[in-house]
Amino acid sequence: MLVLVGQAHAQMFETKATQAYMIDAETGTVLFSKEPDKLFTPASLAKIMTMEVVFDALKNGRYKLDDTFAVSENAWRTGGAASRATTMFAAVRSQIRIEDLIKGVTVQVANDGCIVLAEGMAGSEANFALQMTERARAIGLEKSAFANSTGLPAPGQQTTVRELAQLALHLWRTYPEYYRYYSLPDFTWNKILQRNRNPLVAMDFGADGLATGFTEGEGFSIVASVNRDGRRLFLAMAGMASDRERSEETRKLLDWGLRAFEKTEIFAADETVGDAQVFGGTKSHVRLVAQKPITIFLPTASRERLVARVVYNGPVSAPVEKGTPIGSLKVWIGDTLSQETPLFAAETVGVGSLQSRALDAVKELAIGWMR
Repeated sequence: MLVLVGQAHAQMFETKATQAYMIDAETGTVLFSKEPDKLFTPASLAKIMTMEVVFDALKNGRYKLDDTFAVSENAWRTGGAASRATTMFAAVRSQIRIEDLIKGVTVQVANDGCIVLAEGMAGSEANFALQMTERARAIGLEKSAFANSTGLPAPGQQTTVRELAQLALHLWRTYPEYYRYYSLPDFTWNKILQRNRNPLVAMDFGADGLATGFTEGEGFSIVASVNRDGRRLFLAMAGMASDRERSEETRKLLDWGLRAFEKTEIFAADETVGDAQVFGGTKSHVRLVAQKPITIFLPTASRERLVARVVYNGPVSAPVEKGTPIGSLKVWIGDTLSQETPLFAAETVGVGSLQSRALDAVKELAIGWMR
């Protein structure tokens, strides 16, 4: 059923990134989407999934922040000072607290910190990578797969900007006590101070995470979070040509997301959103409602771009109990599916008489022939 209609157009914002996906944290509104499901190599963005596994283990009590792990020679050679890659300069055969390892990874994008965590928690990076992919599936990421904890080149690593943005939102919602590490301006380990490697954190416009990446042949990528004036956005971008372009494009898109949209309630809680056809019931239709207000961020300059439809598999067979999930309200802004909200039966519809059920059966048979 068509509820609200506007005219769809092309993207309202242009970016040099080949892939981008931006969502509002409060309402889940998708504000921008460009090639959101195209697979690419995550590089250091894989470390966000590494932190999800670590944070989950801490939240569930399997480890404590003060627990320590040993720095193996493998961790030192592959990800430490000897590797000449991003590192927290962990000393070989030293013991490091989990909290310090987390800071090394979230602030300094430390490869050695990731490997120490992986080996300490799972015995090997290979075992830990399996846990990363398992956790990805558990939290709803269907395409992302991981081969190591660092994102260093390895066959089988893949992700999408949609899933990276969803992962970042999940971290913020699920682990607020640990998410704060991403916004630390610097971290000192082994008497070496390093600034936060996320260039947005120092820009003073509300950015407070998460990570950057680079892959030869695929360009520069980023997963970013901004919190300003009571609004929080998450953005994942990939395929940019340089470090400078990445910073500029990320800031421009986040600024646009904060300024070009206005929060709007399109349906109140328990307000009828639409109806669904009922087969064999005392009524031919059942009213559909959401369990909470349906709120979305709409473009301030062109609200006619809104398209909303009630989607369900029907007709729905009687009896229908009040509160039964029936379908969803899908809202598009331009060409982007921006929000999907579950809809439920607002009333109970009993089984109709034998005569009414027979009539419905005849109608359904006729419609079936026409489909």
